[in-house]
Amino acid sequence: MIALVQLLIKYVFLEPFGVQTTLDGLGISLLILATVCIAAAGNIINDIYDIETDLVNKPNKVIIDKSISEKTAYNLFIGLNLVGVGLGFYVSHMVGRAPFFSIFVVISILLYVYASFLKRMLLVGNIVISVLVALSLIIVAVFELIPAMTPSNQSTQVVFFKVVFDYALFAFSINLLREIAKDIEDIDGDYKTGMYTLPIAIGRERAKNILTVLSFIPLVGIIFYVVSDLYKQPVAVGYFLLFIIGPLIYTSIKTFSASTKKDMHHISNMYKLVMLLGMLSLLLYKYVILS
Repeated sequence: MIALVQLLIKYVFLEPFGVQTTLDGLGISLLILATVCIAAAGNIINDIYDIETDLVNKPNKVIIDKSISEKTAYNLFIGLNLVGVGLGFYVSHMVGRAPFFSIFVVISILLYVYASFLKRMLLVGNIVISVLVALSLIIVAVFELIPAMTPSNQSTQVVFFKVVFDYALFAFSINLLREIAKDIEDIDGDYKTGMYTLPIAIGRERAKNILTVLSFIPLVGIIFYVVSDLYKQPVAVGYFLLFIIGPLIYTSIKTFSASTKKDMHHISNMYKLVMLLGMLSLLLYKYVILS
């Protein structure tokens, strides 16, 4: 999904409108590979620290110490991080902005700290991982738009950067809801391994009620966006109503009535689907802007 969204931002949202960008085909490919490698490394270190928890929450999906050894997983974690950070270093110099390299280093460190420490803290881990998800979108705008910015094109570059930022905000909010849903789903294993997640702190039922209330925040934001910006575009309005607003309303109702681990797993998957459908709405921008 990371690779798909980054490609959409580059080739569906920026390129068709003649926005001045910095990266060529090779550059965007290396940026995507760097991001995906670091994200994969983050998943691996998370799985390493979650072995005990996953044996309770999802025993059939545990890979480490079953399909591969913990030592091999650590080596993959280190290798993917080295490749990702190394590619980030190269791309940063390619666009003439060496300090951008620090973004990859910070992301890599945060993913490790998240897996080893932050995810055990009330809401802190949820927020950090959601910020990193949002950053996977923003990083494309940072590398594409900022190095190409001049006094004459600054206003245009800022407009397109703000749209990418809005999508990143959407990704943050939906991922945060999904993280809370996953915490409710995984409360048994998390409790046994000393986690301090929201449902452990206040109880499954109260956490579920808070998730229901929080789910209306992105819903209201998207409705406001449709009413204020897309009301003259029937195709875009139809897409948002059918594929984003509708599923979000369904998920909110389903969250309120959820009572089992299976229900919360379904809600988590629905948020993942909503995020994907939200990102695919980038395909509508050419129609919306040029009409």
